Amino acid sequence: MNRLLTRCPVCGGELNVVRLHCPQCDTSIEGNFQITTDPFAQLSPEQIQFLLNFVRCEGRFTRLEDELNLSYPTLRNRLYEIIRALGYEPGREEAAKLSADDRRQILEDLANGKITSAEANQLLRGKKEA
Repeated sequence: MNRLLTRCPVCGGELNVVRLHCPQCDTSIEGNFQITTDPFAQLSPEQIQFLLNFVRCEGRFTRLEDELNLSYPTLRNRLYEIIRALGYEPGREEAAKLSADDRRQILEDLANGKITSAEANQLLRGKKEA
C-alpha cells in the first residue's frame, strides 16, 4: 500500500481525502475528509477516556484502580493496547541517538584498545556499558 500524500505533486497544494475504501467488504465512502497528523486520532473514545483518567491520576495505577474499580493487570493491559495503537511496543525503549562526536569517540577508543569490539558494538547501539 502506498503512503498517503498530503501535498499535491504538481503544485504543492494541500490535498483533501474525498474517498475511503474498505478492501475487506468493498465498501466505499465519499466525502471531504481531513488528513490528520494527530497520533491520538486512531484511538477509540474508550482509549481516549482512559488516557484522560491516566493523566488526571498522574499515571498512578493505585489511584486508577480506585477510580475505575479495575485491577492492576487490567489497567496495564489497557495501557499496553494504547501504546500498540500508537505504533510502539510496550517495554521496548528506543535506542539513544548518538552524535557524530560520540560515535567517533567510540571508534577511537576501539582503535586504541580502550574498549573491546563487543563493548563498542553495544555503545554504538545505544546500550550503556555493563
